[in-house]
Amino acid sequence: MKRRHQGFEVCVRAVIISRGRVLVCYHRLNQHYFFPGGHVEYGELAEKALERELKEELDIRVKKASFIGLTENIYQEKGEAHHEINLVFQVWANRVKDKSREDHLDFTFLPLVEFRTKRVLPSSLQKSVVKWLKDKKIFRVCEVRR
Repeated sequence: MKRRHQGFEVCVRAVIISRGRVLVCYHRLNQHYFFPGGHVEYGELAEKALERELKEELDIRVKKASFIGLTENIYQEKGEAHHEINLVFQVWANRVKDKSREDHLDFTFLPLVEFRTKRVLPSSLQKSVVKWLKDKKIFRVCEVRR
């Protein structure tokens, strides 16, 4: 049996919409936005990982999560190869605050018009969510950046 590659990651991402705005996270050091969520641990179900990550990052409890798509990204970062699979869910939660529990992250609700113009990574996920907001069709997108 082969060992798992260190750069292979399975992540969950939350799309939380409130009053025509989408919740995103801003990484202060890397200066880009991304969707709330994080890594799925070995043996952990995706929805449980989503609940755990949102509790850790924002101290919110998920009321409902609905799978809306998947993005697969292969890219280089700081000379290292990465292969990332994002399982994306629309999330409903009570009392969503944009207050981060982690020092290097800021959460904010962006109006949809502004969301389209920001640097959100992976870009394939940003484009997929913009399209999903219009057609509500489950998506699957692959992006390779070398």
